[in-house]
Amino acid sequence: MNTQPKTAPDYSFETLAQENGHLIVAGVDEVGRGPLAGPVTAAAVVLDPADIPEGLNDSKKLSAKRREALYAQIMAGAEVSIAHASVEEIDDMNILRASHLAMERAVAGLLRRPDHLLIDGNMIPRGLTAEGYSTEAIIKGDARSVSISAASIMAKIRRDRIMWDLAQQFPGYGWDTNAGYPSKSHRLALQKLGVTPHHRRSFKPVHNILYQSKKLSD
Repeated sequence: MNTQPKTAPDYSFETLAQENGHLIVAGVDEVGRGPLAGPVTAAAVVLDPADIPEGLNDSKKLSAKRREALYAQIMAGAEVSIAHASVEEIDDMNILRASHLAMERAVAGLLRRPDHLLIDGNMIPRGLTAEGYSTEAIIKGDARSVSISAASIMAKIRRDRIMWDLAQQFPGYGWDTNAGYPSKSHRLALQKLGVTPHHRRSFKPVHNILYQSKKLSD
């Protein structure tokens, strides 16, 4: 497992994998473990080494405008698959397993089977191991591998768009700006407006409100 940070992401992990005979290398990342509402979203990206967008980095380090510009470039020049695990799946199996499920689905959705996967974090989703993929976990990979950086951008943009759409259907929670994360305004809205079908009932702040409501109605 690689743990040494770099000053900026590059293509060195991909190059090493290709030198070892893994020609199709995909970066894999997810977004949305921490929110109280909405799905967890993952992306798998195979970059064209001759057409790598400039400025790729951990999506959290980029401005919204820069992320959108890179999103368009990645879509135009790379192989991309994006997948989700639902709120129901998160509550049923826990957020870690659900995030891994989203990653597994994203990889399965690529048009070509990758020879090697670069996965952000310190754990390999068990479904990828079961499918016989060559895998590599890279801590802080979204700031070290451009393929993982690209995946982090794609996952964030697509999840943010989902949450913006949900914000129009369920106004008052601020999902268009907080993306479902437990901001102060989101927590206050939960207390005032209650729990929606898109809230994660297994997460403590949501569970506590449901429990309080149940006690009051008993």
